[in-house]
Amino acid sequence: MNDKELKLENYIKANQSAKKGQIVFAGSSLMEMFPINELLKEHNDPTIIYNRGIGGYISEELLAHVDALVTDLAPRKVFINIGTNDLSRADFPISALMENYDKILTEIEGKVPGVQIYLMAYYPINYEAAEEYMKPCLKVRTNEKINEANKAVEKLAEAHKQRYIDVNRNLRDGQGRLKAEYTIEGMHIKKEGYAAIYEDVMRYVKE
Repeated sequence: MNDKELKLENYIKANQSAKKGQIVFAGSSLMEMFPINELLKEHNDPTIIYNRGIGGYISEELLAHVDALVTDLAPRKVFINIGTNDLSRADFPISALMENYDKILTEIEGKVPGVQIYLMAYYPINYEAAEEYMKPCLKVRTNEKINEANKAVEKLAEAHKQRYIDVNRNLRDGQGRLKAEYTIEGMHIKKEGYAAIYEDVMRYVKE
C-alpha cells in the first residue's frame, strides 16, 4: 500500500467517528500541509475542520475518492484546493483540469444538497527561491499558468453558483511570487505562511 492509499484508508476510518455537518478541507499537499487544527488550537477556536488533503493528488484522484474525502462527512462547507499537480504536467491542459473540477463539484452538490463550496485560488510559487531539484517542475507550473488557471476556477465557481476565494494577499511578494521566507522549496508553504493566511481563510469559514 502506497502513501496515498494509506492516507485514504486512515481518512475512511476517521470518518466513521467524525461529526456530520462540519467544515471539510480537500485537495492535494498544499491543503494537507495546512496546519489548520494546530492554528485553531493556538487561537482557542473550537471550530471543527476536517482536513482531508492528500499529497500528490491530481484532480482525477480527488474525483475518484470524493465520497471518502468529502461527501461521506456531509459537510456544510467545503474548501477545495485541487489541481496544482495537474498544472505541473506540461501535457495536461487547464481545460482538462476544469472538466475534472466541474465533475468534482457536481458530485459534491448532488450528494450534499445545499453545501457551500469555496474554490480556493491556487497559491503562487517562487522560482527564484526554489531548490534546484524543484526548478524543472516550476518551469511548467509558473505563476503565469497559475494565474490563468485561477481565472478558469473563478468562472467554474460562477457557473456552479459557488464561491471563488483568493486568500493569497499575505503570501505574495511585490512581484506576485510566493514570499521567499514562506516557502520550503519554491512551491510548498511553511507553517508561517499558512499562519499569514489563517485569518483570511477563517473569515470564510465563519460567514
